[in-house]
Amino acid sequence: MARIPVIAILDVGKTNKKLILFDEDYKVRFEKFADIPETIDEDQFPCEDIAAITQWVTDSIREVVALQEFHLKAINFSAHGASLVHLDERGKVIAPLYNYLKPYPEHLRRNFYKTYGGEVAFSQNTASPVLGSLNSGMQLYHLEHEQPALFSKIRTSLHLPQYLSYLLTGQTCSDITSIGCHTGLWDFKKNDYHRWVHDEGVYEKLAPLRSCDTTTIVDLNGYSIAVGIGLHDSSAALTPYLKQFGEDFVLLSTGTWNITLNPFNADPLTEKELANDCLCYLNYRGNPVKASRLYAGHAHQQQVERIAEYFHQGVEYHLSIPVDKNINEKLNTVSGDYAPSRLLRGDFFTKDLSSFKSFEEAYFQLIVELVGFQKTSTSLVLSTETKSIFVDGGFSKNKIYMSCLAGAIPNLNLSGATVAQASALGAAMAIHQHWNSLPIRRNIIELSKEN
Repeated sequence: MARIPVIAILDVGKTNKKLILFDEDYKVRFEKFADIPETIDEDQFPCEDIAAITQWVTDSIREVVALQEFHLKAINFSAHGASLVHLDERGKVIAPLYNYLKPYPEHLRRNFYKTYGGEVAFSQNTASPVLGSLNSGMQLYHLEHEQPALFSKIRTSLHLPQYLSYLLTGQTCSDITSIGCHTGLWDFKKNDYHRWVHDEGVYEKLAPLRSCDTTTIVDLNGYSIAVGIGLHDSSAALTPYLKQFGEDFVLLSTGTWNITLNPFNADPLTEKELANDCLCYLNYRGNPVKASRLYAGHAHQQQVERIAEYFHQGVEYHLSIPVDKNINEKLNTVSGDYAPSRLLRGDFFTKDLSSFKSFEEAYFQLIVELVGFQKTSTSLVLSTETKSIFVDGGFSKNKIYMSCLAGAIPNLNLSGATVAQASALGAAMAIHQHWNSLPIRRNIIELSKEN
């Protein structure tokens, strides 16, 4: 029996690590999940265990090579990009994988932005809101000023996706989707590194930039395998949409955070947009993607638990509620400021649930308010050419949310989108020409139209 040609993707999320095999039709043929416990850094702050991740990569590739039913042709990676792996001159890891949620020293923050033009101007130039350690470039600034001995030993700092590739290829490189994702490293106006990267001696620590479709041929068990350089997971998740849809669209990716991505809006960030949690990514083609963020999934979960407790229902009860337009019409008009920064202080969040007659009524009111905030957040990155909004992730399966959102944006085509393992799929597509003999099929993303 002929072996099935496949690509292996190692997808490293903050909580879940996945090994996924796609065939040439981009259908999932094999998947395996891993839960790798965190460790701590020198300050006892939780961080991911880079040694355990390294071992998982090695074990996963060994497992794939041993699967007799598959012909492994390529390997690529997607991972969260705000984490840096620091290597010494021998190519060995010499520091923890510092957590991007780790609090950033206030005195360093003040000194940095005072030196480099102030928070607003710097953020506009680098499309990076002030996010502390979540701006990965600031992690290097931190090491330079707080741990100079360690900083001096660093030969190369790699974003996590490129470190995973390095484990197999031995080649160090940087990728534009990681460098250009709220790192504070890239000057979007110059389309080059910001001057601080040179002034602080950080440029010498960064590996050369390579195109996202770059591969290196590696011999594994006598087979020549094309190994990609990896992508930032948010940019990877957008890739299937860019491959399939040519017209102007935005993607609303929903989860803990709802992130609206507009790959057709290259306008510089305004002060208002920065104040409302907007930023820019660079996609796999190196083009800017304007994005806005809203902590809506987290807020929804908190409030559903509050409603469920008050009305003595299970937290999953809301999934069984049908769309009832009669109830919807009776809802109170939500008024007030929908600035995304006010989300957790909105009317519903501070309201006594005794004012509602039922779980259903309370839940509808919650959704109306969440959609109000979402409309404001999404509108920040829309352009006059935008025709369609695709919603993927958890909220795309919520009929009440989707119905309400469709009513809030009647002039745009709204569709729920279903795509299996979007980040991994995007990483596979990025190096399509190096392993796949078939054209990319047109129905990889399934759409369900709402309006």
